[in-house]
Amino acid sequence: MSARLITTNAAEGLPRRRFTVDEVDAMTRAGILQEHEQVELIGGEFVPMASKGSFHERMKSALNVHWARRLPDDLMFSSETTFRLSADTYLEPDFVFYPKAGGWNGLAAATAQLVVEISDSSLAYDLGRKARLYAGFGIVELWVVNALTRETRIHRDPTDGGYGSTDDRGAEDELVPGCAAALAVILSDLALH
Repeated sequence: MSARLITTNAAEGLPRRRFTVDEVDAMTRAGILQEHEQVELIGGEFVPMASKGSFHERMKSALNVHWARRLPDDLMFSSETTFRLSADTYLEPDFVFYPKAGGWNGLAAATAQLVVEISDSSLAYDLGRKARLYAGFGIVELWVVNALTRETRIHRDPTDGGYGSTDDRGAEDELVPGCAAALAVILSDLALH
């Protein structure tokens, strides 16, 4: 085993093996991993994702309908896509907006205009480690939506250590993404079915 593949040591002192996104894709094609398994790959290590609760799913559905109706002609968005950020890291945001001109194949950290994470059971993780990861990859704008309270933290001005600007917004506040004012939303106005 190559030294570059070892990332950390398990509690027993045994080395762990680091994986690449391509290796995870191959494991999925071979049936070793199932497509519906909820994991992210961070620095080559699998990180299990918390299961999504009903508040999360209802908020995601409502935002999906809202944004699909208002999407500007020059933008696209994907929901729960495998967002490849590097050779050994992918995350699965609830929404990622990117230029239509480059298509899905052009989606990268440098082209993402807005990433949205909806949280009901993973709020601390999404506001902490995950936000720092997105900032480190230069994601220009990140929203972390609390599905239970409909409050949102907007992150902008990414740096290697986190975001230089954060703004906490209430459920009744209008949220306006920097990439397209047409996508503005007031979360308290959404009907969650």
